[in-house]
Amino acid sequence: FKVLLFTKTDGFHHESINEGVTAIKKLADRNTFSVDWQENASVFNDKALERYQAVIFLNTTGNILNEEQQAAFEKFIKAGKGFVGIHSASDTEYDWAWYGKLVGGYFNGHPGKNVSNVQNGKFIIKDRTHISTNFMPETLERKDEFYSYKNFNPDVKVLFTVDENSYKEGQMGDFHPMAWYHEYDGGRAFYTNWGHTHESFEEPIVVQHIWGALQW
Repeated sequence: FKVLLFTKTDGFHHESINEGVTAIKKLADRNTFSVDWQENASVFNDKALERYQAVIFLNTTGNILNEEQQAAFEKFIKAGKGFVGIHSASDTEYDWAWYGKLVGGYFNGHPGKNVSNVQNGKFIIKDRTHISTNFMPETLERKDEFYSYKNFNPDVKVLFTVDENSYKEGQMGDFHPMAWYHEYDGGRAFYTNWGHTHESFEEPIVVQHIWGALQW
């Protein structure tokens, strides 16, 4: 299958984007798919999108698609195709309600006022049957930037949460989802918070998680 990897930013630009692109290209080389990397939103038209089975938003930010491009992407999902959002894909298109439900929740801050924004935290795997998590232990620890979310879509199926007692300045309380998936508007959508740091895309567990998302 063929994947569109989209990394356009209209706000904060993650320096780890290049590492993420490299990791996903390596995944493609090792497995059964090919990937086209784009930062030009003109690819979001009916004819161009027909080539792809899934679209990845890798650390996108801000308003990155115009109305015609949004309509083409909605049509793509309604045709049964897939979406994978990585990290700041949730810091994207705040004024597009359809996208908000697709991605599952919008960025609502992260630690960093009084502590480092990148910390070590404990993750609790809630669903170990999904192909993106079935290789994980019941709990694990890793370092990343932990987002809080607003406008959370209650219809998503949560894969894992983060224990706010394991790091400083958590903002969501006892239930702090970090990755999820759902059937949406005829297609499939997946989101993971992981992917802020350069090192994330060198961690086998993160890369396997993304590969599982693409397979689903």
